[in-house]
Amino acid sequence: MSERKILTDYVYQIVASLVQNGVEDAVISPGSRSTPLAYAFASTKEMNVYRQVDERSAAFFALGLAKSKAKPVVLLCTSGTAAANYFPAIVEAKYARVPLIVITADRPHELREVGAPQAINQLDLYGKHVKWFAEFPIPDDHSQTLPFIERHVARAVGIANTHPFGPVHMNVPFREPLLIDFRDELPKSTFSARYNSSVTPSTEAMNALSSIIRETKRGIIVIGELALGTHPAYLWSLIRKLKWPVLVESLSNMRGNVPEDCMEYVIATYDALLKSEEFKKRAGCDTVIRFGAQPVSKFLTIFLTEMQPANYVVIDEDPLFRDSSSVSTHSIHASIGSWLEEMEVHSSIEEEYRIFWQSAERIAMKHIQAYSGQEKDEGAFVQYLLEHLPEKSDLFVSNSMPVRDIDTFLLPTKRDIQIFANRGANGIDGVISTAFGFSKGRRDRETYLLIGDLAALHDINAFLLTRYQPCHMTVIVLNNDGGGIFSYLSQATVKEYYEDLFGTPTALQFHDVARMYGMDYVMMKEFDEREKLFEKSGRPLRLIEIMTNRGENVEAHRRLWQQIHSELKEWLL
Repeated sequence: MSERKILTDYVYQIVASLVQNGVEDAVISPGSRSTPLAYAFASTKEMNVYRQVDERSAAFFALGLAKSKAKPVVLLCTSGTAAANYFPAIVEAKYARVPLIVITADRPHELREVGAPQAINQLDLYGKHVKWFAEFPIPDDHSQTLPFIERHVARAVGIANTHPFGPVHMNVPFREPLLIDFRDELPKSTFSARYNSSVTPSTEAMNALSSIIRETKRGIIVIGELALGTHPAYLWSLIRKLKWPVLVESLSNMRGNVPEDCMEYVIATYDALLKSEEFKKRAGCDTVIRFGAQPVSKFLTIFLTEMQPANYVVIDEDPLFRDSSSVSTHSIHASIGSWLEEMEVHSSIEEEYRIFWQSAERIAMKHIQAYSGQEKDEGAFVQYLLEHLPEKSDLFVSNSMPVRDIDTFLLPTKRDIQIFANRGANGIDGVISTAFGFSKGRRDRETYLLIGDLAALHDINAFLLTRYQPCHMTVIVLNNDGGGIFSYLSQATVKEYYEDLFGTPTALQFHDVARMYGMDYVMMKEFDEREKLFEKSGRPLRLIEIMTNRGENVEAHRRLWQQIHSELKEWLL
């Protein structure tokens, strides 16, 4: 058998096994050593192929695509530092629980650690940040090679796609020559299928939770960012039965599409409420049940840590349940599913406690709703954006201030508005790339990106994506000339070196970026220009730059919190 046929059989077997196991998307960063697999992916009609020459951006694009579809996406690059550039997105995928199939092409064994060009140690390159690693054999004609590959690919997809989702890594060495013969059909599989199991709680766990609920007089539910593919209908069913106050984070996507009969239980302003010491003293409870990740709110974390509830139940699809403040008392290893409807529930919640939260929510909401009528800062723009997003819109949000403003200004609504962010590792890298990938997976919805100027500059190479495949998105850059989040932190009280180390102004604007990539560009300097946010354009890409002031943002936000706290204090007397 010729070397070319051996190589052709080998790479098409990898692609066929991925397709057999439900993978339909591949993101490729072109390079020499990955040539055989790149050809195989590009020539396979069952596979959607995307290109990005910048590996760091490509990895975040794949992350966004996988996040939007709740399905594994392949990421392919050549050997050397190309593979190292995947690392930030792999870290995010690990902690955000996003399934990625990372394939790094490699030099053959005889060219490793001998000074060969573009050869680094790629074995276990990502360490504990992937769920599984496999080193593939050099292509050969041994009878067991292709069956081994077929089953290893099935293992990789299954592991990535088993709760908790996450990235896996396959390192594939190739010798030259690297050319293959193109094929119209994929080889038939000898491995039929892999079936994943759902994670459901034991009868003992369900009985224990039922008992805790039955004995609780003052309880709250906390809902953070939920696992990919979660059906919120199961949670709404439980909320109807419990009738507890439900502290709902914006990233849970349960502040939108809120059922009419559940609206009264949703508490969206808890971050502002829990900044008040007077309110915190009255808000203590017996039991907390948390679904999803720990919410963004620092003040909620402080409240739960200080309160130390008698029962703090974390329901998580990972046995390594998340509890950063070490206050949990019970862990239930389970995905959100039909068991929540099947569980026996008898709520004994004190009506006075529920009314207490609802009354406080109305006070905070009144001041938040009036915000853009009084203030003209970043928060006012964010509030206007949220109030006017079209039905069936997705808003991808950068970390630092944007995600916090969304949490403040997104109030419960019946409208179909969904919010997403990279909250696994909470970084500002790769945000534009992730948003582009996310938009590709949800083409039936309109995608907006809200991002600060530093985060946008950090990922400016993301726009290269638009030269290789059609992209549709509105990018809104809040340009306050630096790191706005630090203005709210203790670093801002030390004036010496503050601007150099934390404010980090660049004096850069984005009109030339828009011109370079052929985007429609709008600059807004005043809140009175806000209607430009939704002006129709003939171009599929829009870049809207909103010029704001860091100092004014801080002052306006603090006025809002003070107004809420003043009325809360008067109400609590």
